[in-house]
Amino acid sequence: MVDERRRIPRVDGLLADPRLADAQDRLGRALVRQLVNEVQDRARRGEITPEQVADVVVAELPPRASGMRPVVNATGVLLHTNLGRAPLSAAAVDAVVAAAGCVDVEFDVDSGRRARRGRQVLRAITAAVPAAEAVHVVNNNAAALALAATALAAGREIVLSRGELVEIGDGFRIPDLLTSTGARLREVGTTNRTTLRDYAEALGPQTGFVLKVHPSNFVVTGFTAGVSVRELTSLDVPLVVDIGSGLLAPDPSLPDEPDAATTLADGATLVTASGDKLLGGPQCGFLLGDRTFVERLRRHPLARAMRVDKLTLAALEATLRGPTSPTSRMLHASADELEARASSLLVGLTALDLDVRAVPSQASTGGGGAPGLVLASTALSVPAEYAEVLRAQDPAVVGRMHAARLLLDLRSVPPELDHVLHDAITRAALQA
Repeated sequence: MVDERRRIPRVDGLLADPRLADAQDRLGRALVRQLVNEVQDRARRGEITPEQVADVVVAELPPRASGMRPVVNATGVLLHTNLGRAPLSAAAVDAVVAAAGCVDVEFDVDSGRRARRGRQVLRAITAAVPAAEAVHVVNNNAAALALAATALAAGREIVLSRGELVEIGDGFRIPDLLTSTGARLREVGTTNRTTLRDYAEALGPQTGFVLKVHPSNFVVTGFTAGVSVRELTSLDVPLVVDIGSGLLAPDPSLPDEPDAATTLADGATLVTASGDKLLGGPQCGFLLGDRTFVERLRRHPLARAMRVDKLTLAALEATLRGPTSPTSRMLHASADELEARASSLLVGLTALDLDVRAVPSQASTGGGGAPGLVLASTALSVPAEYAEVLRAQDPAVVGRMHAARLLLDLRSVPPELDHVLHDAITRAALQA
């Protein structure tokens, strides 16, 4: 009897297959070779025949070298942290592609000399928030807060309310972040009530600054009291305000969400914020405010470790200068618009006799922005068994379960992906 294993195609023979030539250029020889080895092992185990090896390798080539898979976010959570928060605008994506090569990130092509890093995006932020005398961009909002604590309060005290000792996600907590910089916390007030007097009585020679943190991922109601930014400016110490969600200017649809422009106008020394939440840009953090303090933080040695790359700078500038972001479009989509999209999708799906219907839904911002805000929405309701099949597609489609059905909420799906959603549901119906 012939040993089947001896007839398994050799690696060099498989890599010479013309069908794999383009894949090696596109994905890299190492990645294709790894897949070849894995498929050969399957043949050795008898899962496929030696004659099938080459075809299986070609069929299982990944679409891209990166392991991250595109996802259609139909959960109804607009800024889903597990799905990368804010989707970038087409303008931001184009900017990232352009910045992938050599760019003038800190070079003046006119003079041929070195220039301020990211000066273009700094001007764009200043234009968006004129109240900021100076701005600086770091990795994320936590980095902005850590840099402020290190530069202004290492070995000193940060005064903040007990009701603002926030956990920001995945077990990371604001107090742990702050104390890791060498600062000491001086907690004032109680979980639900803090007064100006509480802050004033805690100030002393060891005070580095007063910190006000917006509880951007929870809401406390009932017998509560807090101190406004304007009131805190009367304390005559630096005031750092973490607004969290990255809203740069007031938005009438988000009346309870603090914004950078108003916070600075009310007298904050520094404002920290995120770029990948309500702003709708890439992950980054902002430091905006008093020129002297921003420059002090920018020149601190730790700032180098928190520096953002050219791709982030490019995407951020395009988000600020370019068209309305997908995040803003999702937030401000009208109920009528969502219902119309659902009706249009149903025309094609029901014609195929699929078990799908449009139902009212409730969406949320997510991602640590506008907690408690409920956004009326419309979802497509499909059988629960579609969930696994939809997640296996490329792009994967992720919804949420409700009353033993899978809801695909249209508020978190960009309109230009409706045809992708339609095709994905059709394929799922055939495979489920």
